[in-house]
Amino acid sequence: MTKKSLLLVGFVSACSLALAGTKSYDVVFDQQAIVGTLQLAPGEYKLKVENGTATFTDVRTSKSVSAPAKVETVSTKFAHTAVDAFREGKTDRIAAIQLGGSTTKVEFSAETAQSGM
Repeated sequence: MTKKSLLLVGFVSACSLALAGTKSYDVVFDQQAIVGTLQLAPGEYKLKVENGTATFTDVRTSKSVSAPAKVETVSTKFAHTAVDAFREGKTDRIAAIQLGGSTTKVEFSAETAQSGM
């Protein structure tokens, strides 16, 4: 194989791996938040969405929790990741999260959730 062929194969392989992995998004909660029926402590989380499930991984502890989510695709990309929440007592209830750099909006309801924490 020539150098060009090797570079091309390497590039295609790298692109395939990048597309195969689920992208994660950084989300920060300044105060306690409710997602579905989950209660999340204030802090920084990595959010991954796959097959109708949103998984929040605490950056400090690496513990994960999952909640059912409805994924909606919109026509234009969101410029930034944004959290749509409303106040419920002393906590914020997360209604939706718009994922920056994508056309994906993740919506949550107060249905049952699965916890790993």
